[in-house]
Amino acid sequence: MGCCGSAERTKREWKPLEDRSCTDLPWFLLFTLFLVGMCGICGFTIATGGAARLVFGYDSYGNTCGQRNEPIEGVRLSGLDHTDRKFVFFLDPCNIDIIQRKIKSMALCVSQCPTEELLTYYDLKRFAMMNGSELCSYELPGHKYPSLPERFDKCPKLPVPESKALPVFNRCTPVDISCYAKFAEAVVTFVSDNSMLNRLIAGVAASKEIIVGLCLLALVLSMILMVIIRYISAVLVWILTALVVLGSLGGTSVLWWLYIDYRMTMNETMTKDLTETEEPNGGMKPTKDHAQGLLIYAVSATVFTGILLLLMLFMRKRVALTIALFHVAGKVFIHLPLLALQPFCTFLALSLFWVYWIMVLLFLGTTGNPEKNEDTGLVEFRLSGALQYMTWYHAVGLIWISEFILACQQMTVAGAVVTYYFTRDKTKLPVTPILSSVLRLVRYHLGTVAKGSFIITLVKIPRLILMYIHNQLKGKENACARCMLKACICCLWCLEKCLNYLNQNAYAATAINSTSFCTSARDAFMILVENALRVATINTVGDFVLFLGKVLIVTCTAFAGVLALNYQRDYTEWVLPLIIVCLFAFLVAHCFLSIFEIVVDVLFLCFAIDTKYNNGTPGREFYMDKALMEFVENSRRSMAMEERGRSKRARPKEEVELTEVKAMAPGTSSA
Repeated sequence: MGCCGSAERTKREWKPLEDRSCTDLPWFLLFTLFLVGMCGICGFTIATGGAARLVFGYDSYGNTCGQRNEPIEGVRLSGLDHTDRKFVFFLDPCNIDIIQRKIKSMALCVSQCPTEELLTYYDLKRFAMMNGSELCSYELPGHKYPSLPERFDKCPKLPVPESKALPVFNRCTPVDISCYAKFAEAVVTFVSDNSMLNRLIAGVAASKEIIVGLCLLALVLSMILMVIIRYISAVLVWILTALVVLGSLGGTSVLWWLYIDYRMTMNETMTKDLTETEEPNGGMKPTKDHAQGLLIYAVSATVFTGILLLLMLFMRKRVALTIALFHVAGKVFIHLPLLALQPFCTFLALSLFWVYWIMVLLFLGTTGNPEKNEDTGLVEFRLSGALQYMTWYHAVGLIWISEFILACQQMTVAGAVVTYYFTRDKTKLPVTPILSSVLRLVRYHLGTVAKGSFIITLVKIPRLILMYIHNQLKGKENACARCMLKACICCLWCLEKCLNYLNQNAYAATAINSTSFCTSARDAFMILVENALRVATINTVGDFVLFLGKVLIVTCTAFAGVLALNYQRDYTEWVLPLIIVCLFAFLVAHCFLSIFEIVVDVLFLCFAIDTKYNNGTPGREFYMDKALMEFVENSRRSMAMEERGRSKRARPKEEVELTEVKAMAPGTSSA
């Protein structure tokens, strides 16, 4: 059936690690065609010269430096042979258009960048005669530079700064880049006032070894925490629970105390002369409004606290499940240590793709048909017609493929955790469960991952478009439009988060049953709905525990950084290195603990399936770990005690009724 088929379906029989087959093959073919299109864009930019123009550069007449060129119709000085002119030189390199992010100056192909500062036109002539590199427009002879009237428009602006060519892109860049500072006036003012920026940069340069060491420390702490969190999760969970309950009770009590105190003060004030207390603009109405506001806040806090206490009462047993899942997740990382490498692999894959994407985007910027700008007279390359949609196609590829890579990580982790959970004898685990999960993903489930990531892409693109519109209209739209835009962005963000969570569980269901994405998502959704309270507990308590873990890593790294940087007595010299280290520590902790969170979520889905379709009897034995088994046994024991208590309370009533029946019946002794 389709994704939302409404026909009757047979009851799902979960068969972990059995009946493996390809899933969502049409989506795999569609994703493959999309990748071919992405590669086609790259090939098009290379074939049409866009890549060459980006790497070797081109002048303002459409000629690519370092090669022969074909003439462009209607453009003079095009079609020149620039085989010996391999460098791009800008007549005014400091004339930058910040909005368009490009240099507005005329560009020429030269054989050598100026190696010294040239102050006069005679210096330009001498440089051209000695080095054979003419820095004025091609139609101007070098030996006549000082006397030509065109020199003011077609020669570089004096003085010409000393320049060096970039290693790969062959652009002549001024050695002294101070001319660019006018586009960062705030920074210039900041530096000129107290040289703070120079001192901060000097502190980073002097502490680079310590920064690297602290970053490695954050990495090690994150890996250690994933293993030991099962031992401290119980303490963290109950501390969190106590803080939430005490905080809500304390806040509610303070609000009621403020309300009562304010009412008493107001009553005392009302007994006095009203003429002395009333204000010229309306008497005591603000005081009553203030008291009414405090009453509303106090009542709301009371309702919230009551609901919270009821939730804590009903969910107290489910908190034990969260602790048990954390305990088992720590064991998973002991048996599957390669899980700790998943953040590195995902980061490497994303980095390589982003570098490729940016490179092709730059190629697209120099691809297209040459057009002469009527205002400046310079030649620019622009995509026109249907070709301009390649940029949008390329942008969609950024989102879809990035989400695809992240989904592959989720599917890989889910496959490895499923293998661990549904293997009763842990000594018989595959040698490399992670590698086995990757091979299953590549062989069977790439279509499922492509479909799930495409759904996220469909939600993310409208949200990004609305965010772009909101930024473009900032300060122009009215309050109602701004509120509606923000509400739409918020709703799409929430929908994206919900779909991400559902996708993650769908990948786990696919890893178990080898079913298609929609079937897996429907089955996983039904399991989650049946365990809604457990899901809420795990996603609130568990997420906060992981957040505390991130805070713990950042705090420990920052403390170590303070001790390591303490010998640099000037505070301003080590505050920036410490900030860099803390940001890196939080990023690393987030990456690693996100893997831990995925493991916990997959373990919960496996546990819910295990308890639904197995009961521990012969032939239907549990797959779960000993810690989860203890949780199940404790739950059964508490349920049995509750049943026994109810039966005891019902028994005296039954005995009374039986006695009354006997009293009403005729006696047998008289016979």
